[in-house]
Amino acid sequence: MKRSAKLTRGQKQEIQTCIRNGGHSGREVRRAQAVLLIDEEVDTAAIHVVTGYKRRQIFMLRKKYLTGGIEAIKDKQKGTPKELLTKRQRAEIIETIKKKKPSELGTYYQNYEYWTTGILGAYIDRTYEVKYKSKTSHYLLFKEAKFTYHKPGRVSQRRNEQEVQEWQRSVTPQVKTAWHDPNTIILTEDEMHLSNQTTVQKIWLPKGEYPKIEVVRKRDARSIYGFLNIKTGQEHAFKTQWQNMYITAEILPKVRALYPNKKILLLWDQAGWHKGSEAQKVIREDGNVETLYFPAAAPEENPQEHVWKNGRSQCVHNKFIEDMDTATDEFVHYLNTTKFPYSLLGFSARS
Repeated sequence: MKRSAKLTRGQKQEIQTCIRNGGHSGREVRRAQAVLLIDEEVDTAAIHVVTGYKRRQIFMLRKKYLTGGIEAIKDKQKGTPKELLTKRQRAEIIETIKKKKPSELGTYYQNYEYWTTGILGAYIDRTYEVKYKSKTSHYLLFKEAKFTYHKPGRVSQRRNEQEVQEWQRSVTPQVKTAWHDPNTIILTEDEMHLSNQTTVQKIWLPKGEYPKIEVVRKRDARSIYGFLNIKTGQEHAFKTQWQNMYITAEILPKVRALYPNKKILLLWDQAGWHKGSEAQKVIREDGNVETLYFPAAAPEENPQEHVWKNGRSQCVHNKFIEDMDTATDEFVHYLNTTKFPYSLLGFSARS
């Protein structure tokens, strides 16, 4: 009996590319696997377990490839892919999302440590030969798996995680004492730079509508000092032209006027205008202000950072800023009339 010729090196590489390339359907990949495995003289029973093809089908696929090349094992009619997963398949996918990273699912996903809609779509297509028309179906699968959407945060090179943890351990007792002292106010402070450069964020609109927002050519900006009362969620914001130790020294008495008879525990970052001589002079002369400094490059520890994010989303995103002072005044008004129950080391107005 005449035996078929062995695959050449080039043919093997061609088939291996087909198997590894995410552009091929699951059926095409299984056909390629069958051809490659039989060439390696793997037992047909074992090939059947891997591919689902019986002995006769395996040799037929090999023959077709040897005569017709890679096109012979491709799908003849792509047709419309299935749009629905079965209940069992959905359960399997959700279990996979919960228990495995993409990198644990084979060489095709080896460089992916986190799930995305794109990776999930590729996994569903390669595993179940189902292609969804929109990402909404992928979102629902993630939701069923109790996953939430997160944008990876940026971490400064200067950040020292051990230093941050040590800061949390050392400062928590002081914050706790102040929290239970009715005569002490806890304030977290930060500054922001508000520019008239238009910022945008995604919005939902009816199909066919495409918004356009005017932008300005001449740049202008203002600064805002913000103090968040952790016990009440009350914000105290002040508009300034800039931020430096002299302006800081002017703002601190305004804060004191809001709490004339209270001790103030003030937490802020290590900016030069906080540690500057003029600002420190005001604090010394006050005599009833205790300051604590957030660790370097750890903005997430400061609740005031969340206040800025909320304010930008509500007041300036997707808006044309024609007058910088008017826009800043509106921003400050929003902050000073809105409660922000954000947490500092587990303590907040919601506690």
